[in-house]
Amino acid sequence: MKIRKISLRLSALIILFLAISVSCTKKSEGPSYSYFVSKNLVTSVSKDYVNGLLDNVAGTYPEIANLKPFVSTGISIYKVIYKTKINGSEINASGLVCAPSTPGNYPVLSFQNGTNTLYSLAPTKDPLYPFYQLVEAIASMGYVVVMADYPGYGESESIPHPYLVKEPTVRSLVDLLYSVKEMGGSELPGITISNVYYLMGYSQGGWATLALHKALERDYSNDFILGGSVCGAGPYDISLLLSGMQTLTTYPQPYYLGFIFYAYKEYNQFSNPVTDIFNDPYAAKISTLYDGTLTGDQINSQLTTSVSGLLNPDFIAGFSTVAKYSSVKTAFDNNSITAWHSYKPLMLIHGSADADVNPLTTENLYTQMIGAGTSADICKKVIVDGVDHSGGIVPCMTQGLIFLNSLKGSK
Repeated sequence: MKIRKISLRLSALIILFLAISVSCTKKSEGPSYSYFVSKNLVTSVSKDYVNGLLDNVAGTYPEIANLKPFVSTGISIYKVIYKTKINGSEINASGLVCAPSTPGNYPVLSFQNGTNTLYSLAPTKDPLYPFYQLVEAIASMGYVVVMADYPGYGESESIPHPYLVKEPTVRSLVDLLYSVKEMGGSELPGITISNVYYLMGYSQGGWATLALHKALERDYSNDFILGGSVCGAGPYDISLLLSGMQTLTTYPQPYYLGFIFYAYKEYNQFSNPVTDIFNDPYAAKISTLYDGTLTGDQINSQLTTSVSGLLNPDFIAGFSTVAKYSSVKTAFDNNSITAWHSYKPLMLIHGSADADVNPLTTENLYTQMIGAGTSADICKKVIVDGVDHSGGIVPCMTQGLIFLNSLKGSK
């Protein structure tokens, strides 16, 4: 009996010990997250480094010196992995999160990147790329800055990039914001998130920013307070981008067109064969050019800038009216961003000499936003004289950041 009692006591002690051990193990694992997976510190830079960077760029773009008075702290740059869904399946995606080095309560600024075809040039793969450094430097002005790789880059290279496909793009951006919300305090020591969100983007990123702005305002307003957005040179109306081909003999960036149709085919956005849209030999090449190893210029060299040489003449003439192309027209409509009555500050900005994305896209959208009931005090339109698509990036985003800083300062 004594042996049995001793055995029972030992068993009870063992069970108690195991329960305590398991309990301690669970506590040491830290908080449970729905979106955030992991972070890795890429680098930290000082306030002096940021000022030196702006001074250097101001030699080419003098207007960027207007940002220096906003610089107040150094920054820490992290690669973050987070969960999102593509076509209903959960994947790991990635992006950069840049936090001020000075503890405090900060709003978030989400920057949406422009068109990129290289895996090696995703933000998390090349965070010291000069333009990315300028975006990261915004964190020194009192924001937690996030910049997604987008699905198809970084951690999710194994899937096609949903270029100008709205639903997976917006979903991935919103889920990154949820992840950053979870990171505040526990994963970013000394940093809390104020739950106010500002958005910026240019080109593809301008389109993505407007789509995200609309989604945050209309679908996620209970979770995120939208402070304002800047959308630069985005192809908001994809039909307009294609209808412009009807009056052009040449188009300088055929890889944009190939990228759209490659992604739309991969994401089942239309049912037509590619040969309905592109002429040979280019139709056969489209599926081979967007594997993450070629630059836009390298892809352009395998296509042609001749509109009639690249695109099927029947498609050019009838994509918006002929029944044969109805699924393509539906795809353009579904992935364009239509005007709505917005109550959140919005700047639409575009270079007047942009031959890649027609400034008429911005002009039309502004008119439609006002027509939908948006106040001219809420929605601003700026056409920057004399700058083309690539030359407009820094001037447009500099003006846009000054606009967002003014909104942040008024809160």
